[in-house]
Amino acid sequence: MSELKNAMTVLAWDSGPAYDFFISLFVLHHADRFGLRPSWAAGVRQRLSAAGREVLEQVQTFAPVPLAWISTLPDPKDSQSALDVLAGMPPNERILSLCLVPDMDEQVRLTLQAVAARGAWTEAEQDYLRVHYLQRGDTLRQAALDNLLTTWSRAEETGERLLLALSEYAQNFFIEEEKRIRPYLQLSLEDSQELAGALSLGELVTRLSRGVRFEALESVNSLTLVPSYWSAPLVFIARPALGQALLVYGARPDEASLVPGSEVPEGLVGALKALGDPTRLRILRDLAEAPLTPSELARRLRLRPPTVIHHLRILRLAGLVHITVSASNERVYAARLEELDTIAVSLRGFLLQTDH
Repeated sequence: MSELKNAMTVLAWDSGPAYDFFISLFVLHHADRFGLRPSWAAGVRQRLSAAGREVLEQVQTFAPVPLAWISTLPDPKDSQSALDVLAGMPPNERILSLCLVPDMDEQVRLTLQAVAARGAWTEAEQDYLRVHYLQRGDTLRQAALDNLLTTWSRAEETGERLLLALSEYAQNFFIEEEKRIRPYLQLSLEDSQELAGALSLGELVTRLSRGVRFEALESVNSLTLVPSYWSAPLVFIARPALGQALLVYGARPDEASLVPGSEVPEGLVGALKALGDPTRLRILRDLAEAPLTPSELARRLRLRPPTVIHHLRILRLAGLVHITVSASNERVYAARLEELDTIAVSLRGFLLQTDH
């Protein structure tokens, strides 16, 4: 891990396929959030045994990506490093290590640990977790809450099953995937370090995240940047300790694809789909006039807020909006019109390519 002073914040870089090992599992179980074809994601999951699929699908309904834990893995910080560390733990500690993220609400942490120790939960604990357990800012649906409580009440059993499922996933898919993505991770790491010498902290994060500005990052003492092939074009963020932040950004080039062998760039297809909807074009036009929150857009367009958020997610996947995230987690969107030129170049390059 290397470091560089940038204004008052110490910038550090970390890299390793272990980040993509866990992020890829998240993406494969939430394919629609990343613009990935659900049928292809389901095909990858089908490579696992029924028992392996079951435990991963159960855990992925509530589990965060354990970024802070991954950052502590020994080199080479790949899938085998992660599996070796997990294998060396008592089974009941595996769920604790992977799911108790450092910035979790303390009462939520204590509640889950009590459920694990007791092997059961009370109605009051269930009601508390229904309100206070958050996954990427949202409360859990009932099915996910049931999975959470069942998993934690059977921590030792689930720890055994989870290690087997993760090992199976590595053998049947991810070890080969590591070989494919390693060059992209290395190139992105080198590029981000070069950019850090020329840009301010805010400009650097906005560039690497393809349009996201985190106001709270301006006050952190230490920021670690991590390239990930599978997270593109979205970002993952964690707070390993007070005053520290870890930001995982997309390292997949526009011309590359999550699906090996795909002839048409996924980013281009997603961008054209995003622009091919009249509601999203109206949203972009309004955002070109002034930055707006989803609620403000909903009032302007006379749409339900969930509908607007759905369209904003698609525009974000296409790189067509800027997002400013305040310290209180409020999101303000603005049009990223410069991306239209990139889309045009990508479309022209694909249509005129002759190496097929």
